[in-house]
Amino acid sequence: MTEKQYSMKEAMIFTQRVAQLSKALWKAIEKDWQQWIKPFDLNINEHHILWIAYHLNGASISDVAKFGVMHVSTAFNFSKKLEERGLLQFSKKENDKRNTYIQLTEAGESILLQLMETYEPNANAVFSGALPLRELYGKFPEIVEMMAIVRNIYGEDFMEIFERSFHNIESRFVEEDGKLRKSQNPEQELV
Repeated sequence: MTEKQYSMKEAMIFTQRVAQLSKALWKAIEKDWQQWIKPFDLNINEHHILWIAYHLNGASISDVAKFGVMHVSTAFNFSKKLEERGLLQFSKKENDKRNTYIQLTEAGESILLQLMETYEPNANAVFSGALPLRELYGKFPEIVEMMAIVRNIYGEDFMEIFERSFHNIESRFVEEDGKLRKSQNPEQELV
């Protein structure tokens, strides 16, 4: 057995520091997220499922659960509610009858796009908290170390999906009059 390269005190301080900071950050994120989506009568899980369905373009419930960091039953139940509202549709694939897949409807995509257009950075505590760092260093914090920790916990597949969603925003959306809108360029495809 190899000798550990850290002390118990060091391990405890690190894990508790991450836990406390994560909890504080999550509370701010949760409040901002709920305020953003409230006018659209969505909760965080529902919005997250719409986001994942959009970026994965035909995701299985298992994919939604994995990327949404939620239990499969949670992903299914909230997806079912979105289906009842006409925002998602369920399907099975001919070559894969075991998995259930979801796809955004036109109404689901419309709500998601409206949400992106209504995003207000200044109403977001995390953005506001990071803005002084951007002003100081000329860029937002990249959070590379946090991404490495998440990659080690959830795996490369999770990070590929994570990055794909941001690549899609970068390549498929334009800023017009201070709002994000889906580009009208039909050559841009979701990855």
